[in-house]
Amino acid sequence: MADVAILATGLGFPEGPVVMPDGSIVLTEIRNNRCARVAKDGKVTVFSEAGGGPNGLALGPDGALYLCNNGGSLYLEGVSMSQGPHPDYQYGSIQRLDAKTGAATLLYKECDGRTLSAPNDLVFDKAGGFYFTDLGKRYARHRDHGGLYYALPDGSKIVEIAYPILSPNGCGLSPDGKTLYAADTEGARLWAFDIEAPGVLRKPKGHGPHGGRVIAGLSGAARFDSLAVMANGNLAIATLTTGYITEISPAGDIVRAVKMPDTYPTNICFGGPDMRTAYITLSDTGRLGAMPWPEPGLKLNFG
Repeated sequence: MADVAILATGLGFPEGPVVMPDGSIVLTEIRNNRCARVAKDGKVTVFSEAGGGPNGLALGPDGALYLCNNGGSLYLEGVSMSQGPHPDYQYGSIQRLDAKTGAATLLYKECDGRTLSAPNDLVFDKAGGFYFTDLGKRYARHRDHGGLYYALPDGSKIVEIAYPILSPNGCGLSPDGKTLYAADTEGARLWAFDIEAPGVLRKPKGHGPHGGRVIAGLSGAARFDSLAVMANGNLAIATLTTGYITEISPAGDIVRAVKMPDTYPTNICFGGPDMRTAYITLSDTGRLGAMPWPEPGLKLNFG
């Protein structure tokens, strides 16, 4: 098992870690309906009372944080994973969070007249727009379809670019910006999509539903959550149930599988002066961990 240093405890199903310019980590607490800041000394403070179900976070070109909000989930005492939509759930959304105050502004809640279900993760391209996944809400006897979307941070444009996908979770861009990756939770599949222009994916060929191609998959109980792209183009994917960070090459080879001290490592991001510090949300136990990684992570476009 990896030697993971624990930076913070007592978090409510943490996700979406972002390394801020001052070295602190802002992350989401899905269970607690808010975002928190973890200072370098480990002190945890509330960053934003965003409400709903704050999930994925990313820094945008204007220095603000952009949030995928899944709309809220039901959590039971003693059970770490959500049990479906919260009774007050209405829709998912994209929110803009002021970097200084944490004040949340609604940016998008629908696309083409259809409400967003459960936005999960997002990544900005060099043009200043962002791709995001909608996982789709899970109910007791059915689930919403998931999909991929592209939007602009000023609220002027949102388009559906790949639909349906079973359960798209983490997403990331290749170092050259020409490939969009999406981790499919159920079945632990990694999809790749060719980008023709900002927000435009290569059209599907044959009978494929959405134009993606499977890069890799894991068998057994493994489920994929969020991911981070490495400087060399590999992908570090948080792997649920089995409790690993699985690094996979663009060719689909498993480079390494690092066991975490948690069954639900949900997200990973990179920071530090050499981008070799991996920050990992350990969500079953409500902790944020950090460890050195053999290869540097990719510096994000506006990180």
